Amino acid sequence: MKLLHQPSDLANGDRKVCLAIGMFDGVHLGHQQVLRQAIEDSHRSESRSVAVTFDRHPATVIAPNRTPTLLQTHAQRLRAIESLGIDAALLIEFDEAFSRKPGEEFVRELASGFRAIHSICVGASFAFGHKREGNVERLRALGQALGFHVHGLQAVSLNGQAVSSTRIRDAVRDGHLNAAGQMLGRTFAIEGTVVKGERRGHELGFPTANLDTNGLVLPPNGVYAAHAQLGQAVHHAVLNIGLRPTLAKPETTLQVEAHLLDFNDELYGQVMEIELVERLRDEQRFNSTYELASQISRDIERARTLF
Repeated sequence: MKLLHQPSDLANGDRKVCLAIGMFDGVHLGHQQVLRQAIEDSHRSESRSVAVTFDRHPATVIAPNRTPTLLQTHAQRLRAIESLGIDAALLIEFDEAFSRKPGEEFVRELASGFRAIHSICVGASFAFGHKREGNVERLRALGQALGFHVHGLQAVSLNGQAVSSTRIRDAVRDGHLNAAGQMLGRTFAIEGTVVKGERRGHELGFPTANLDTNGLVLPPNGVYAAHAQLGQAVHHAVLNIGLRPTLAKPETTLQVEAHLLDFNDELYGQVMEIELVERLRDEQRFNSTYELASQISRDIERARTLF
């Protein structure tokens, strides 16, 4: 998949493009339907398929106090889009100036930049432009004027309810990871860069990789069996999410730390993706670090039986 920062980066010659437009946080079943429609259109029309998305959630600019925690990092989102087989992704910088752009201007700039659009695929509730002035009907009117087709696809339903990023976030927060995985079409995973911690795990005999997960939705505090991916390698792991209440000075901010089984290398600065396999227990406060270390040993042994 080619990453574009402006339409002209595609160097598409005379071929048309089929666009799928959205934030696509989670790239869930509904998003996949929109993206696959663009891919299918491109195959039928001998065009190129392009996902049009944004470098940050629009709410971070439009309504910062209502910005949702995200299901994926920027890199995870692009990988999930690429896995569907799309040709390219246009990554738009969503800044103050872009947020004020009228919807018609946005669409006309896409048509001019790509030179020729065959189709645009969006969800049925898609809104675009300053103050969300545009909708699917407005997009269809622009399509008639500019010569492209529009697909406004209805939401995918699961268990009688529409699949949405909001619904998946709620499922993750409530610990319903199987439900979240069904709506995502894959196992829920947390990604973060390994940052330096206080080496408390090392002191207990169980060194951990502390992940920076700022801005991401997380499941309930507790201990989980997990798979940790570093580059192309996957390691068995035990993940702890919580405030480490047994320590003399419990953390005031949430910690996400993974102990990789049978692994001793330094990981600082590396990006790690964690797939949660099963919840092992709640976070607990122990009377001593000795009791905590004993419980961690039991957690590891139980996790090994799951892999």
